[in-house]
Formats: sequence, C-alpha cells, structure tokens
Amino acid sequence: MTGSLRSLVRQQRRAQGTALAQAALAAAAVALASVLLLGLSGWFIAAAAAAGAAGKAAALAFNYLLPSAGVRLLAILRTVARYGERLAGHAAALNALAEIRPALFRALAAGRPETALALSSGEASARLVQDVDAVETMFVRLSAPWAAGAAMLAGLALTALASPIAAAVLLTAFVALIGLGRGLARRLAEEPGRAAQAGVGRLKDAVAAYLAAGPELVCYDLEAAALAAVLDRDEALGEAQLAALDAEAVLGALQAAITGLTVAAVILAAAGAGAPLAALAGLAASVALEGAAGLLKAFERSGAAEGAERRLDEILDVARSSSPMADPFGERRIRLPGGEELRPGERLAIRGASGAGKTRLIERLLGLRTADLDGFAIAGAPLARLDVAFVRSQFAYAPQDARLLTGTVRENLALASPRAGDAEFWLALADAGLEDRVAALPQGLDSWIGEGGARLSGGERRRLSLARALLRPAPFLVLDEPTEGLDPATEALVVGRLAARLERTGQGLILISHRPAPLRLCARTLRLGGAQPQVDAAQGAPAASGEE
Repeated sequence: MTGSLRSLVRQQRRAQGTALAQAALAAAAVALASVLLLGLSGWFIAAAAAAGAAGKAAALAFNYLLPSAGVRLLAILRTVARYGERLAGHAAALNALAEIRPALFRALAAGRPETALALSSGEASARLVQDVDAVETMFVRLSAPWAAGAAMLAGLALTALASPIAAAVLLTAFVALIGLGRGLARRLAEEPGRAAQAGVGRLKDAVAAYLAAGPELVCYDLEAAALAAVLDRDEALGEAQLAALDAEAVLGALQAAITGLTVAAVILAAAGAGAPLAALAGLAASVALEGAAGLLKAFERSGAAEGAERRLDEILDVARSSSPMADPFGERRIRLPGGEELRPGERLAIRGASGAGKTRLIERLLGLRTADLDGFAIAGAPLARLDVAFVRSQFAYAPQDARLLTGTVRENLALASPRAGDAEFWLALADAGLEDRVAALPQGLDSWIGEGGARLSGGERRRLSLARALLRPAPFLVLDEPTEGLDPATEALVVGRLAARLERTGQGLILISHRPAPLRLCARTLRLGGAQPQVDAAQGAPAASGEE
C-alpha cells in the first residue's frame, strides 16, 4: 500500500490497536483449538477402536473420559474464540471506517475542481462505498497471518509426536501452498479484482445518468437503447466478477489438492508410530493447512484492494493539496477585472449575453472550476494562489440548478449550517418566501420532499436552495437566477425579503439574473461579452435585448 491511504490506515491501525490485538489473539486461539480438537479426535477414535479390537479387558481399561472431556473443552474454546475474533475484528474495522469514510468525503468535497469535481456521482459513490469496503476487508483479515501461524505451529507439534518426517512434510506443504497461492493470486485474481472495482463505478454512472433522463427516454422511445447501454456495463462487470470467482476456485482447488496429498504423505510417514498417532498426525495436518485459508483469501482480494488504494489515493492527494488554512487577511475584498473592488456588504450584478460565461465565472470564483481568472483576487491575493477551502469559505452559493438532497426539509437546510436550530431554519425559509409552504407540510421541517426534492415544484426547490444559502455564514452571497420560474407576486416577495435581509446582515451579494426585479438589488454591474469585462455603476435596469 502506498501514498495517502497507507498513512490513513496506519493511523487507524494504531487507534484500533487494542481491538486488532484481541482479534489476532482470538484468531490464533481458534486455529490452535481447531488443530488440537481434530488431532485429539482422530487419536481418540483410533485409540478407542484399537482398544476395542484388543479385547474386553483392554476396552475396559481404556480411559475415554479424559479425551472426551478434552474434545468438549476444545470445542467450547474454539467457539468462544471465534466469536471473540469476529467481534473484535469487525469492531476495529467499523470503527476505522467511521473515521476513514468521512475523511475521504471531506477530501472529495473540499478538493480542487480539476480533480475532485471531475468525478461523476456514480464514480464518487463507488469510491466511497466499494473501495472503502475493500479497506474494511483488509482490516478484518489482519488477523489471518496470526491464525495461519498458530495453526501451523500446532500442526507441527502434533505431527512431530508421530514422526519428525511427518512434521517436515507438513512444513514443506505449507510453504508450497503459500508460495503457489500468492503467485496464482497475482496472476489470476489481481486484474479481475481491479476491473471489478472500476466496473462498479462505470455501472453506477450509467444507471444514474439514464435514471435522471428517464422522462426524456420515454418520450423519445429510447428505453431499449438506454437499457442496452446499462446491460453492456453490467456484462463487463459480470465478466470481471466471474474471472475473480474462477481465480477463487483455482485457489480452492490448489488448497484441496495440497491438503489431500499432504495428509496422505503425513499418514504414511507416521504409520510406524501406530494408528492412533498416525490418525492424529493426518487430521492435524489437514486442519493446519486449512488455517492458511485466510491468507489465501487475502491474496485473492489483493487486486481489488490495490485498485481501491490507487483510486482512494487520488481523493486523498486532493486533500493534501487543499488543506484548510487560517485566514491571514484583514478585510476580505474581492478584486474584479479592471482593478475594481467589491467590499463586504456591497452588491454586484453580473450580466451578459447567453453564453458569455456568467455562470462559469462565478463557478471559478467559488473554486468549482479551475481558477485561471486573470484580474480576480480575494483580500489582495490572486485567486489561483489561494487555498480552495479558504476561497469557498467566503461565499454562500445558490446555483441556478437547485440540487436538493433526497430527504427532509431540515436535512437540506442543515447542509449549510449543521448546528443551526429551528428558529434559524424558519427565519431563512421566511426570507426565501417559503415558510408558509413548509408550515403546511404534514411534518413541517421534518417532511420528506422526495427524490431530489421531487415533491416540491421547481420554484419551491429554487427557494429552498436559496434558504439553504442564506443559512451559511459567509461575507458574500452568490445567487444564480434566484427568481427564475417564479410568478411576479412571488418574485416580488422574495426580492423584498432578500433586500431586507441584506440590509439587516450587511452581507455582500453577487447576482446573476436576467430579470429586472432582482437586478435592482445591486448598485454595480459587471458586463461580460466584450473584449474585457466592464464594471459600471448603473442601477439594475431591465436587461437589454440579447442579454440574460
């Protein structure tokens, strides 16, 4: 494992050290008890049979109580230890994931746009779910070497009781199984594992994209084509998963073949010690080699794990380049092209013809696109040189395309201010002209609004997005077409309440709109579309022909 993920996993291994140690000790106890249990059982059965064949006197003299008690004790110990291993191992893995997955999400959300925002929703989901699950598997299987080592030591001790040659045969078989298993896993399982990890992301991409375009696909009779595209990706994923299963079958066959040959060889080598000891040695060898199954499974999953590491490192590399920094500046002024400055509390409208780049400009200003804007700076520092986390902290943003969570009103509002209370939520809804609509819902703030806010109208979704932006404490409010789709009365209500809020809070405003009413909020206008952006002090007059 290399890169950022190695550091993150190392931190969690230290944090979960006690639970991981408990899991390792429990795994070793399981392996040890399993080898002793089967070895003792084999000896007991063979010795009892020999005593019975020797006559009544020998049968009566045979002490069956002590071995049977040992068998029961070992069975109980194995069960308890296995439960302890699962409990401690999964607790360590889940506790680690409770730290790793949020760290990855924070890195993805706060990363530079050329990397973080290049991921589609399906690909991002695959990395945060399937790839992190591969990390969980790695945590759970950290006890595998301990189990294999304990099983082998116990097996060698028991086979040596029958014959040193039998112990040497077992050791040779174990080394061969590990060596061949690792080699075959690299050759047969690594590439399918990596392909399956990537295939999940591609399939999720296709499903998400076609579901979002569902109404259009129905209208244009393209359902069959969309289904075929999804099935193509599903087939590719299935082929990778089948190849991985084939590799698993080959490794299983290898273990079964080596185990069978080893047991036969051990029994032959121990035959001179008598049937009871030969049975003990043969069964102990079988269970000792079975103890290597966890290591073989780890080898088999190595391809998927390495693929996950590389994909997750890409996210964490973003985090390293975008770590938050303290604000070293005083007044947070925004410098505009041409040398004009926008101070906190001031308001600017951005206007221009369709395609002039208004939305693209503010997305770059917010660090949602590559920051290559000549002439733009925050607090005197060029935008491209600033830490993206600091840049984004200066703005509260309501985009033109209002994106809502599939959840409740409260959950959507809490995105902007997780610690805000109900009073703050209702105030923001009132300033967005949406409080009456939410109050009329069956559960108020806790009402379910459907997939992406599907239970709300387009205008209501836009106002909920506006209310969410109003909750974020930032020097500047950035609004892209905040009243698009609203009727004149509702628009007048929203603009009036927004004006009152800006006066009350002193927050600055950067506005994109082609509608006269919201433009009147701004004292200055930045016009795009010419050779150079121009700033003028015109009050928000109605847009000229050809502008939006």
